[in-house]
Amino acid sequence: MQRGFWGKLKKPILALAPMADVTDFAYRELFAKLGKPDVMWTEFVSCDGLANSQGRKALVKNLRFSQIQRPIVAQLFGSNPDTFFTAAQLIRKLGFDGIDINMGCPEKSICQAGSGAALFNQPALAQEIVAQTKRGAGELPVSVKIRTGYTQADLEPWINTLIKAKPVAIIVHARTKREMSKVPADWAMLGRVVKKLRKKYSTRQLPLILGNGDVQTVVEAEAKAKQYALDGVMVGRATFGNPWFFQPKPISQRELFCTLVIHAKLYEKTTGRFKPFDLMKKHFKAYISGFKGAKELRLKLMQTVSAQDVERLLKAHLL
Repeated sequence: MQRGFWGKLKKPILALAPMADVTDFAYRELFAKLGKPDVMWTEFVSCDGLANSQGRKALVKNLRFSQIQRPIVAQLFGSNPDTFFTAAQLIRKLGFDGIDINMGCPEKSICQAGSGAALFNQPALAQEIVAQTKRGAGELPVSVKIRTGYTQADLEPWINTLIKAKPVAIIVHARTKREMSKVPADWAMLGRVVKKLRKKYSTRQLPLILGNGDVQTVVEAEAKAKQYALDGVMVGRATFGNPWFFQPKPISQRELFCTLVIHAKLYEKTTGRFKPFDLMKKHFKAYISGFKGAKELRLKLMQTVSAQDVERLLKAHLL
């Protein structure tokens, strides 16, 4: 199996998870500069939109990346194999290192459209989507991000179905669609399934398997990869307000404040050109917490309307 950039990564592979309205250009750029993971994802983008000339013009803005963000994977969602093929061709032309298919998003609107986690209920369609994405991707490696099931966990047959389509990697969020993020991720169950897979398939036949869910530190990620025989771990929410997550070090309050200002300015300069500044505010609690007066400062930050406002307020707090 040709693994592309995946075959060059040292194990355990540590990945930055795709998160809607979070892992935009500014977020990824901070991580690339301050604490780079082995691989990072874009936010998910509609392949139906990318396959449409009008939609493409608007959505392609979400696919901007810099060279220091490599290897960078574009994540697509949808339910039409034909538009996956078209979108994959575009992703290849844009110069990405890989393509990932979102088969794990639990959001109601996504699932009602037959996309994301709903593809668990359409195994033949899921296989065809992987096949058409691979056809459009050419030599680019194609991976799939899934959950353990829809209303209940049924990971083993689901993952075996996907393996037949031969993706390079499968990333498993260790919860079902119904569970959302309301219960702890079931790493033990994931480990049992992976153990069976390693007995059933040869190393050449088996895609790389990464786990995802509730990991709080790099040390924990590495321990889980070893304990559950995984090729790597993907981390999402724990990276909020911590662009040093993958290369941890002690951070002073001043440095944290300065980084938030840099983040806000970078967001405003890039993503802020086509998305509201209010989306930046979801990061404030992660950066500003754990010290006396943090709540009051956050309340003031929530009233800001620009990166300049954020900088002025934080500088005044440090004086």
